[in-house]
Amino acid sequence: MNTTNPTGCHCRANVRLLVCLFVLQLSLSGCCNCDQDSQPDGYRGALVDRPRYGAALLTPETGVSGTFSIVAVDPNTGVCGAAVASKYPAVGKVVPYARAGVGAFCTQHWHNPGWGERALDLLAKGRLPEQILAELLADDERRDKRQLAIIDMSGRAANRNPANADPSGIWWGAASGRYYACQGNTLAGQEVIFAMANAYEQTQGSLADRLMAALVAGDSAGGDHRGRLAAGIRVACKGVKDYWLELYVDKSDDAVVDLAKKYAALEHQAKGQ
Repeated sequence: MNTTNPTGCHCRANVRLLVCLFVLQLSLSGCCNCDQDSQPDGYRGALVDRPRYGAALLTPETGVSGTFSIVAVDPNTGVCGAAVASKYPAVGKVVPYARAGVGAFCTQHWHNPGWGERALDLLAKGRLPEQILAELLADDERRDKRQLAIIDMSGRAANRNPANADPSGIWWGAASGRYYACQGNTLAGQEVIFAMANAYEQTQGSLADRLMAALVAGDSAGGDHRGRLAAGIRVACKGVKDYWLELYVDKSDDAVVDLAKKYAALEHQAKGQ
């Protein structure tokens, strides 16, 4: 696999990665201690006539969340979570979902926020991740525009990539490993996903630390080729109602760096030693 950048880009990426990792290193203090009803499909896109062919073209009412994300669980601590970055505004509030003792889910590209709690409800009932994706997509006329990821507390993960991504996609794909899955679209290249996977596997610390490290690595590898506007992380833990940790940067010129700074300044038990 050739991941060599053009002259100068590689150096800038390394400097950026070092800065972000330094911020994260400063943050590693503290220790890890550890139903909503499903929503209807709120994604009824408008129909637009295609002038040349006279056929109807579907468009998403909620926009296209070109993005990269990661879902992960820690079966030993019962902690699960997801992190995301994109040029889409406030992406941390519409793409990642997590529930203590259940798992995590991401819906992106032509995202459907109504699927967040629905997917977790099905996971809580014991459905396998691949069964849940199949059910969500079965009657979905926009199925080829969706990118989805889901993982249960045992570490069983499933990904769905778009078969017909928008032209801005350039590169999209996914990679999964032990207790995690990374995915993205509108990416600078394949190195984004593999940098995220490598960072998650190699980082020492809590699940939240590793999610942040993966997000920083993906951003440093190029991230969303259109820009860096928003980022977010959500972590759930048994015994804690709603999200144990949630941090967002809804609009910024450098969202992942700003999120890493927020995380570094935070005093929270979700952070590693």
